[in-house]
Amino acid sequence: MHYKLCFIFALAAVTCQAQQTEVPLVYDVENTGSCFAPATMPDYDQLPVIHELPDALEGVNDFSDWARRRNYIGQMIQHYGIGTKPAAETCQVKARMEGDTALVVDITVGNETLTLRSTIRYPKVEQPPYALMIGTSHLSLPKQLFDNRPIAIMTFHEKQVNDYGQWGPHHERGEHPFDRLYPNLVANGAYSEWAWGLSRLIDGLQQLGPEVTKIDTRRIGVSGCSYAGKMALYCGAFDERIALTIAQEPGGGGAAAWRKSHESKENVEDIDKTDYHWFLESQREYFSGDNVYRLPYDQHELCAMVCPRALLLLGNPDYPWLSDAAMVPSAEAASKVWQRFGIADRMECSIVGGHGHCQLPESQWPMVQKFIDKFLITKILQ
Repeated sequence: MHYKLCFIFALAAVTCQAQQTEVPLVYDVENTGSCFAPATMPDYDQLPVIHELPDALEGVNDFSDWARRRNYIGQMIQHYGIGTKPAAETCQVKARMEGDTALVVDITVGNETLTLRSTIRYPKVEQPPYALMIGTSHLSLPKQLFDNRPIAIMTFHEKQVNDYGQWGPHHERGEHPFDRLYPNLVANGAYSEWAWGLSRLIDGLQQLGPEVTKIDTRRIGVSGCSYAGKMALYCGAFDERIALTIAQEPGGGGAAAWRKSHESKENVEDIDKTDYHWFLESQREYFSGDNVYRLPYDQHELCAMVCPRALLLLGNPDYPWLSDAAMVPSAEAASKVWQRFGIADRMECSIVGGHGHCQLPESQWPMVQKFIDKFLITKILQ
């Protein structure tokens, strides 16, 4: 039997059109909240039990409050979930092009240097500077969505950061290239390190400029599927220079709420059953089982960190492990942030079955194409 289920959240704006035009589509800096002082996080035994999804908009009256709130959510996720994503000073990053298409970025901290390399595949239509779609691990979206369109493609090779991938041999904590630069962060989960790495590639693109790279850095998208769907979501959440984030079948620890996954009657990826190379080991120690209700945030707030930029979540209910039933309430809760600021059209969630894992069905192509056209191909002037 062909099984198909589709949820779309594109709810009506609740604020005036005038405010919508004032909310940026993208930023030129990695974190607009970096000016705020680091918050003191409560000890684990001081965290209250919260059964419902926490309020992502706590303390937010209007858009002027969002940078502070978003920054605080990011601090919680780093502290309790994935570990620290360190900032990089401008003087630590040196970028160059090797030949016409290879971007090379050296990041030097102290006496240690980590090098990231990625080939840019340029379109054969229109003129530069081009929009850029970055695939985490690889670009899982169908190539037909990009054929004959003015969008360059680049792959973020995550193993260059920490020698870790989902398949094959890998290094352990303390042995990663990232750890040579930041030996005090060896407890980090991979998602903080991968988000750091992708941000350094964007640093390199900004440093060289469109005259060299042929890339418009205000029209950058990121996408991935499965564990790389989580990766794309963390990268998009933690770098405000990314205009469009497409998280395809990201599963538990991605867009699916930990609390809701814990309550599932099916065998799903929850906080007890995930790959702990990706997260802090302390997350499992302190928040396993019913202690998940002490987690002061949930994954809807990771999604909300993308706001006011564009976010598209794609699910596949044929694979129960992905916990899409927990992504639905998470997406609904996250969408309230875009709604609050009158930009509900920038966030949608679509769940469609009847296809293989990471094999985007043609029925979802128009929605994906709409987001690509609107947030990458259209010139971003704000």
